[in-house]
Amino acid sequence: MGDLLDRGSEFLDDQRHKHMSRAVVYQRGPDTKELQATIGKTEFEQADDAGLIHRTESKDFLVRTADLDLGAGPTLPRAGDQLRETVGASVFVYEVNAPGGQPPFRYSDPYRRVLRIHTKHIGTET
Repeated sequence: MGDLLDRGSEFLDDQRHKHMSRAVVYQRGPDTKELQATIGKTEFEQADDAGLIHRTESKDFLVRTADLDLGAGPTLPRAGDQLRETVGASVFVYEVNAPGGQPPFRYSDPYRRVLRIHTKHIGTET
């Protein structure tokens, strides 16, 4: 019969991918790849030396792990990579990054099908 939760997770990922994603371009150096991504966010909290809590919000891109292939097989996101999202006539550029030494991505499901890539906005091209 198999793992019912695994099959359910796969079904939900297929629905997310079909109905809740848009085209973005992933870039590492000269290598680029167009991917379908679902837009999300993550809020990070970090205490400074004085004990004050600072909140930072990351724009997240949820992509299928297998789709992030820059030519040598599937790869994982690295800090400094970029994602480009076209909205109308503008291209918003985001850098893969997470504050406070956090990893720049995490798996979004227990089966490692989906990557949640944390980014920050670094520019807009028109």
